Amino acid sequence: MMGSFMYIAILLVAIISTVHSCPPSDRAALLSFRAALNESHLGIFNSWKGNDCCHEWYGVSCDPTTHRVADINLRGESEDPLFEKAHRTGYMTGTISPSVCKLERLSSLTIADWKGITGSIPSCITSLPFLRIIDLVGNKLTGSIPSTIGRLSRLTVLNVAENQLTGYIPRSLTNLSSLMHLDLRNNGVYGNIPTNFGKLRMLSRALLSRNKLTGPIPYSISYIYRLSDLDLSLNKLSGTIPPSLGKMHVLATLNLDGNHISGTIPPSLMNSRINILNLSKNAIEGYIPDSFDEKSYFMVMDLSYNKLKGRIPKSIASATFIGHLDVSHNHLCGQIPEGSPFDHLEASSFTYNDCLCGKPLKPCR
Repeated sequence: MMGSFMYIAILLVAIISTVHSCPPSDRAALLSFRAALNESHLGIFNSWKGNDCCHEWYGVSCDPTTHRVADINLRGESEDPLFEKAHRTGYMTGTISPSVCKLERLSSLTIADWKGITGSIPSCITSLPFLRIIDLVGNKLTGSIPSTIGRLSRLTVLNVAENQLTGYIPRSLTNLSSLMHLDLRNNGVYGNIPTNFGKLRMLSRALLSRNKLTGPIPYSISYIYRLSDLDLSLNKLSGTIPPSLGKMHVLATLNLDGNHISGTIPPSLMNSRINILNLSKNAIEGYIPDSFDEKSYFMVMDLSYNKLKGRIPKSIASATFIGHLDVSHNHLCGQIPEGSPFDHLEASSFTYNDCLCGKPLKPCR
């Protein structure tokens, strides 16, 4: 009798543990994913053993209700004890296997800062309907962003910065209605920024610097009312700066430096919510707008290496704060205004102009 109870108890434990462990299909997908990667220094995959991939598999988390794999979080730069013990950052080679697409309930995919992972982003990744986060920063991925990326209606973060991606920004990307953070920095992405970029109404950060983007800055960007950080620097963008950017209620950082932008500086930028403004190394002409007022608050304003002419406007003295100002390498002339913010700026902020004078440069004659 006792033996029967023991048998039933063991059977129940086995059934419960099976119910609460990850499905064999998820485990098989993870092992196939792991087989395409090589990490020999830290041993992060040493824990990937046993039948239950929901239990103590490094970087793997499961949904507590469905027990399906929900998150893969593998970062090559981490404060995890595994890294601290080894006194090094991670290095991993190999590729991202399409088998990851078999994890049908995957919510976040982070394979970041491993420096040596190559190959392309599996196009099947866009078939994962629950995906909210794609973070593949800091690898050596090639190819292009999957053309059907716009299918991921729940996606909030797309970070593929610091890779070797090429190709166009997919047209479908503007269908990502939940996207909040877009980071494509330091790649070789080319072509125009989609004209309907403004459809990304939830976007708060758009970081597209150090690519090969051409064409104009889309006017529709000003429709993104949550956008706080826009970085389009170090591309090959041309055309003029949309004045509507200066009327955005949240935009605090605008980096357009290192492009082929022409035309004049919109007066709206001088009394906007922007507090970091970098327009340097372009072909901007005309005068610095005389439209500063008490709403003007700039931690950084860099207008250097352009074709600006005329005087530094007197209204700049009415700005609430200007921390760093650089107007060097232009064609400015006349006396540098006295008082704040000019009393704490160095000569290098004003050099290489046509005929600027006064402190901190030579006195005017």
